[in-house]
Amino acid sequence: MPSDNLDSMRLEAFGGVAVVAVADAAALSPAVDAVKRTVAEFDLACSRFRDDSELSAVNRSSGQPVRVGRVLLDAVGASLRAARLTAGDVDPTVGEAMIALGYDRDFDLLSLDTDAASASVLPVAAIPGWRTVAVDTERSTVRVPPRVVLDLGATAKALAADRAAADAFAVAGCGVLVSFSGDIAIAGPAPPAGWRVRVTDDHRAGVEAPGQWISLHSGGLATSSSFVRRWPTSHGVAHHVVDPSTGRSADTLWRTASVTARTCLDANIASIATIVRGAPAPAWLEQLGLPSRLVGVDGTVLHVAGWPSEGDDL
Repeated sequence: MPSDNLDSMRLEAFGGVAVVAVADAAALSPAVDAVKRTVAEFDLACSRFRDDSELSAVNRSSGQPVRVGRVLLDAVGASLRAARLTAGDVDPTVGEAMIALGYDRDFDLLSLDTDAASASVLPVAAIPGWRTVAVDTERSTVRVPPRVVLDLGATAKALAADRAAADAFAVAGCGVLVSFSGDIAIAGPAPPAGWRVRVTDDHRAGVEAPGQWISLHSGGLATSSSFVRRWPTSHGVAHHVVDPSTGRSADTLWRTASVTARTCLDANIASIATIVRGAPAPAWLEQLGLPSRLVGVDGTVLHVAGWPSEGDDL
């Protein structure tokens, strides 16, 4: 979460807390307005929980191609790129598995005492796989087979952060940082000392929570967690990071994975894949040269690929 000593504003976005920070206080209002517009566009295009969203229309299409706008077309394309880059560990066709686990509404509406999450977990064969999704960029259509449910939660919010930061920079004319639930994108020149950011398990936590201060100058930072969005089911506690090979919440070594990359989208792809991959993830991140901070389920912290010490720059 960005430090509160910046010229910044907090608002609600995508069911969580958003922060817009600018290097010049006079530019805060137009930057916030630009971010709000981007949030509204992505929510209407990509939300699985809105009946009137374009994504819901695709999921209801019974195998027919659906003409969509540029935002959803780009978001689906980003999700398929994520699947290719991670050999299917980040897969947008896990929507039905999410529903089977009980994640069938905005997370804030999931009641801790409901039995709505007691449905049987899908077998492996029920995860159709990202190659079943057809995108026609010339016709601006998306098609999924009958009964396949796309879920873009692994990539759309991060893509929105990148777009929102770029849009805000265009109108603000100064450096901008946008954070959506702790997924951060930076556009334009950072302040001389960089953007001071607190990295924790939960973006909603205060500065007293276990974590680390770092300074960011460009690119993106994303944090994925197996300990934050959790709910009870008849099969035990579930969380929102689904392993496509099982249709279940990933059984992982990592409580939290924070990754930096050229964009927030790339950082988020890597952080989610880290939760899914478990033990092989550090070597993979090293190979890719993505500075990362991994927190094990036992609280052990591992720095990978040049992640800085407390307070240092990235």
